Amino acid sequence: MEHQSELANPAPLGLMGFGMTTVLLNLHNAGFFEMSAVILSMGIFYGGLAQVVAGMMEFKKGNTFGTTAFTSYGFFWLSLVGIIYLNGKFCIPENTLTFMGWYLLLWGVFTCFMWIGTLKSSKAMQFVFLSLTILFFMLAIKDFFGLHGIYAKITGIEGIICGGSAIYFAMAQVLNEVYGRDVLPVGAK
Repeated sequence: MEHQSELANPAPLGLMGFGMTTVLLNLHNAGFFEMSAVILSMGIFYGGLAQVVAGMMEFKKGNTFGTTAFTSYGFFWLSLVGIIYLNGKFCIPENTLTFMGWYLLLWGVFTCFMWIGTLKSSKAMQFVFLSLTILFFMLAIKDFFGLHGIYAKITGIEGIICGGSAIYFAMAQVLNEVYGRDVLPVGAK
């Protein structure tokens, strides 16, 4: 008889990588901070690599949704850092806002489908994916129409809420497991 050990839940790692990086980027989007090495480094190492690792751990557990979500969003962060860093350098043409709008729109469509996949999950998980869907569409609209000022600030605040919801959901899973009860509620499935 084969003995299979219980595997740890990789979702909190992926959610924290996503949530913290999303909050930092959207503090920038809301106009509170300039783009900096803080955001780019988090995008590579925590938002990017940690989520890819979490996705591979979900793969090991046989969770197609978790594998797809964490791996995809990990590579989203890595590609976004690449777009920001490589923009107009090394003989690479500079991005247009319209093309960035298409990039963000495609991520919004993907995320909308992923949100539909959460409808049998907890309310906390549904909120993370719904708020991310809204964020991607708001960011795409911002770039398509060159919107700045109050629209950009509102978009950034929505992104902070989205990232904060992922942080909450991650810590709820950790604390609820540690204490064996609902310390932080996530809403019934």
